[in-house]
Amino acid sequence: MPETRHIAEPHPSAGAAPQGRVGDHQPGLRTTTATTRRLASGATIDWHVHESDQICLPLSGVLAFLTKVGSWVVAAPDRAAWIPAGVWHSHVAHRHTELRSVLLPGPTERDLQAPTVLVVDRLCRELVRTLVEEPPTDPVEYEHLTAALQHRIRHRQVRALHLPEPRDDRLVHLAQLLNAHPGETRTLEQLGSEIGASARTLSRLCRAELGLTFPSWRTQIRLSHSLVLLADGRTVTATASACGWASISTFIACFRDFFGVTPRAYQQAGTPQRNPDAARPRRS
Repeated sequence: MPETRHIAEPHPSAGAAPQGRVGDHQPGLRTTTATTRRLASGATIDWHVHESDQICLPLSGVLAFLTKVGSWVVAAPDRAAWIPAGVWHSHVAHRHTELRSVLLPGPTERDLQAPTVLVVDRLCRELVRTLVEEPPTDPVEYEHLTAALQHRIRHRQVRALHLPEPRDDRLVHLAQLLNAHPGETRTLEQLGSEIGASARTLSRLCRAELGLTFPSWRTQIRLSHSLVLLADGRTVTATASACGWASISTFIACFRDFFGVTPRAYQQAGTPQRNPDAARPRRS
């Protein structure tokens, strides 16, 4: 089975990821291959790094993972976090989250060398759950299952809700405003007046640092918050209002265009008792 070093580090400062390479820090050295975690709403997993690629699959709830270049939101049951070897990251759970994680050997695929979110099917979920919950004692069988999972991952669609991490102080301030109040409806010019920067400057910084227009960035922030609110049981109507959409229909259309399902369908699929994969018969 593959081995990795899991080095737990305290969060050095708000919004900052630890620096350095794998192996630079020795305290808290642990070897893991496949793990299961039950995380309460708001629970965190501190900054750490692996020497192997990792797939993290929430069976329920919503998991956010953060790196020094930004954050991603992973919603159960058909999304999984892909974290390449050597990438420092941390996690935050929204709602009760059942998490299964597997470390995979071998080189990273060329198109999976950066963190992202994968769309996973039932076979991927079953492979992850088997490796975590019922790992074969035969090393050859274990290698066959990990190889099957890696092959399946190569053919998975990447559909990531990625929030890039701004560096410029003005964008950092703007991100704080938008995240604190996702329903904020002021224009970029009005927000710039509070920050002390022109709309033109902020628009240029968004494109240069984030690779997004300001409207696209704000929409992704709103979508990120909507996932958390829906996972916490808020109604579609309340979520649309809290996240700044002028109408429910506009919110539903935007959500469906990005995630491929309606907010209600996502909410139903992510509810543990209604998840068809939640109760899985064990192998005899």
